[in-house]
Amino acid sequence: MSSSLSCARLTAVTVAAVVIQITGLALFVFGFFPVKPTLSGVSGVESFHPPWDAADDGFISPSFSADELKSLYQDLSDVPAQFDRLILMVIDGLPAEFVLGKNGQPPPQEFVEAMPYTQSLMWTGEAIGYHAVASPPTVTMPRLKALVSGAIGGFLDVAFNFNTQAFLDDNILGQLLRVGFKMLMFGDETWLKLFPESFARCDGVSSFYVKDTVQVDLNVSRHLDEELYKEDWDAMILHYLGLDHIGHIGGRNSDLMIPKLREMDQIIKTIHLSTQEFEVNDHKRTLMLVVSDHGMTYSGNHGGSSFEETDTLALFVGPKSSGTRYGSATSSINQVDIPPTLALLFGVPIPKNNVGIVIADVLKSLSGGQQLRALELNSWQLLRLLQAQLPGLSCGNSLCVEYSDYQATQTGKSSVDADAVFCSSYCKAHLLHRSWKSKKVTWSATSEDFTVTQLAYYEFIRTASDWLSHKASDKCAVCLTFGVAAMLVSCLIVFHLLFKLCRHITFGATRCQGEKIHWHLDDYFSLAVILALVASMGSSSMVEEEQYIWHFFTSSMSLVLLRSAAQQLPANTFTEHSSIIFRQFSSIILLLVFGRILRGWHQGGVNWTYLPDISKWLEQAGDSYIHNIQLASGFLAISLSISALFLLRKRRKFVLLIGLIYIASALLVMSHLIEHTANKLAATGYGATLMAQIIYTIISISTAGIVLLVPWLMPIQISGSYSTASNSKLHEKPPKCSLLGLRDSIYITGWAYISFWCLLQLVLQQAINSFPMLLVFMQILASLLYYSTSKSRHKPWVEIATLYYLGMTGHFSLGNSNTLATIDVAGAFIGISEHSTLLSGTLMFMITYASPFTVLFSLVMYISVKNGSLDLDGAQSASNENVLMEMLCFPCLVPLGLNSVVLTAYTIVLLAMRNHLFIWSVFSPKYLYVCATTICIYLGIFIVAATTVYIYSVINFRTKKLSRSQ
Repeated sequence: MSSSLSCARLTAVTVAAVVIQITGLALFVFGFFPVKPTLSGVSGVESFHPPWDAADDGFISPSFSADELKSLYQDLSDVPAQFDRLILMVIDGLPAEFVLGKNGQPPPQEFVEAMPYTQSLMWTGEAIGYHAVASPPTVTMPRLKALVSGAIGGFLDVAFNFNTQAFLDDNILGQLLRVGFKMLMFGDETWLKLFPESFARCDGVSSFYVKDTVQVDLNVSRHLDEELYKEDWDAMILHYLGLDHIGHIGGRNSDLMIPKLREMDQIIKTIHLSTQEFEVNDHKRTLMLVVSDHGMTYSGNHGGSSFEETDTLALFVGPKSSGTRYGSATSSINQVDIPPTLALLFGVPIPKNNVGIVIADVLKSLSGGQQLRALELNSWQLLRLLQAQLPGLSCGNSLCVEYSDYQATQTGKSSVDADAVFCSSYCKAHLLHRSWKSKKVTWSATSEDFTVTQLAYYEFIRTASDWLSHKASDKCAVCLTFGVAAMLVSCLIVFHLLFKLCRHITFGATRCQGEKIHWHLDDYFSLAVILALVASMGSSSMVEEEQYIWHFFTSSMSLVLLRSAAQQLPANTFTEHSSIIFRQFSSIILLLVFGRILRGWHQGGVNWTYLPDISKWLEQAGDSYIHNIQLASGFLAISLSISALFLLRKRRKFVLLIGLIYIASALLVMSHLIEHTANKLAATGYGATLMAQIIYTIISISTAGIVLLVPWLMPIQISGSYSTASNSKLHEKPPKCSLLGLRDSIYITGWAYISFWCLLQLVLQQAINSFPMLLVFMQILASLLYYSTSKSRHKPWVEIATLYYLGMTGHFSLGNSNTLATIDVAGAFIGISEHSTLLSGTLMFMITYASPFTVLFSLVMYISVKNGSLDLDGAQSASNENVLMEMLCFPCLVPLGLNSVVLTAYTIVLLAMRNHLFIWSVFSPKYLYVCATTICIYLGIFIVAATTVYIYSVINFRTKKLSRSQ
């Protein structure tokens, strides 16, 4: 054993590598995903002047009252306000195709019948409906920001969705407040966090307790009868959450979806009839805008960039149209087009950071001149944003003359080309507008000149909007460089340690000695898996369908192991070896069978989720079948856990005590499954929540108690030949029986980790995932059984790498993917009576990474069941420090090394793909998963290391104490 590779040195270098990796990751994340730059301040009177002749911002001073400011805006705008009151109704998670249909076809008949009043509004021309395309990430908080500001937020807003802060950017609500609007809000409390102290009356409800599908909406609707007929407010926001919660629990096809749509339709009818009565009596015009913040996938989730998730509704009830057929109602706008349209409808400035386009059909009631003025104001506002991004851009009146004959054929890559294209496009519209105004006799919205001018304005506005929407934020080159360099250094350090360990450490009967290392097929294949994964990262399609890579390679790895076992047949035909051969072949066959079932359970990924799979068949069969499978899975998992515990044939009484503790927890879990999970919505009452909390408490106490007390209570004895040994000798030759107690203690502790973890997952996972979780558990047990009998056939890093691959395959087998839409939000609130960002986030993390954590916990058990790792005879010549290092080095360094390769490689891929079309929809969500997996690995190896060191220290302490007493 080389003195240069002591346990203390190995630990220090490993910790340093982790710290370097964390530092590099932090630098890269904050360099690649910076807070999106915005223009400070708010739009004022300058927004009604061209950018090259803007009024002084200081012109708006506190001396102006709200009414005076409103009048000033109206005088400068030349676009009269069309409405006096606004009712913004947000139906969280409502896909537009439920109301407007898809591809020119009407929605399914059951949806049409569920919302008859809403459909009648469109058919009679009292409402105009649009498919509003939302930008990813499709979660509530960034979508609400886009709805009120017209700006596209940064990608990391998905992380801030769970910890909303006050929104300080210019927005339509702030503009309405400045002109004296009195606003009310009832519904999702996210509005209260984004706009504190903005509402005269409000009643917020938590958006994160997704088990509530009824009361969360009743708390909103109960205010309508009183508030709709009051005259002391100007804007009312209603945010209904029940439909989104139904999606999370049961998906689009939930039995509760149609009743919820009927409820929403009745609310729309109530509001619309009251506004009509109010307009007759008070002569105030009311605009009702029904929107959704995002859509949902067929499984009911959201967060990604698929059509189902980005297809949101924008229904304007108030502007008159000629009636809407489904073929024309499917016209598409962007979600960010809503704020500038609202600003012009209510006579206030367009928010400063808006990248949206005014919606032409909503403004058709205006005269031709007013419509072109609205487009002019929109173009000026976008010009200001362009000037902030392109400091050299200048499109004044003098330059418009120079650019009047310029025809841009394509958008150039340099800022100079962009300047020319934008100025040419704007100046063309500006000159046509000026020409149109000079022809007073043709001031008609139907004239050819008007149409040409309108199209010219829209050409410029769309070009500017698209450029601003897709332009990547400036990235910190220094942060990116040092971040990637730090991760590369960390990765090299970890693999240097692994290389030295392979040269110098005897791990069981496998000894690697420099040039004498012989590589076999399983060694090459283990490396090929990770290299193939790295090679696939540059393809967006392979990132979306990563589960196929893992399923293929894990099944292939099982075949490689089967080949390795078959090669031993000629040399092991004696009777005494027959049982070992049978266990090895049985283990590998089980791995293959379980892997194939897992492969067919969920049709994961993005592109082929509609294809049939086992989970869809069971859902079609009915909830009772799923519930029965869940109960059977729980019973089998408990039985296997007890069987694995009693494989420890020694310490019968001690093992029996541990088994009784586990059985008590298991019975509680099974009772919960029987009583509260037969129906998807059953686990919403106080009894179910209390039961889940009791289970959490008992499992936590039982696991912690076993981990902490087993090494103290495990019976140990010292052989007579060592009982008189001096203290100095104890540091050189660990007593044989103490090592036996150490191995048994580690075995029981590892068993406790994975057994209680599986119990917890039975409570947290969706019922449909109970059987896949059981199969993952059985694969791990089969692998441990195989490795316990394989002796020196495989190198330890190959065995641990194979377990790691099984964990990642199980991750995708549970329905996870590289899109944010597959995160199980509903399960994150089991046992939580009120919203807690920390608790729900922790549960969400535990559900998502159930399989990788199971594998990491099993490494504690692996240390024990791998006989060679604690070889009693070989340990006699090893010091305490070296024995500890032999136990921990590979179980900790191999997962860390594999993850370091993936993290570093994908960081480089993300940097290379920074201008790719799918950078925000595919590559960036995948990077968030890679970062989360890194956290999972850190936590897992920390638990493995801390547990093993603790048990070893306690056993060593007890051994010394016992030797002194003898």
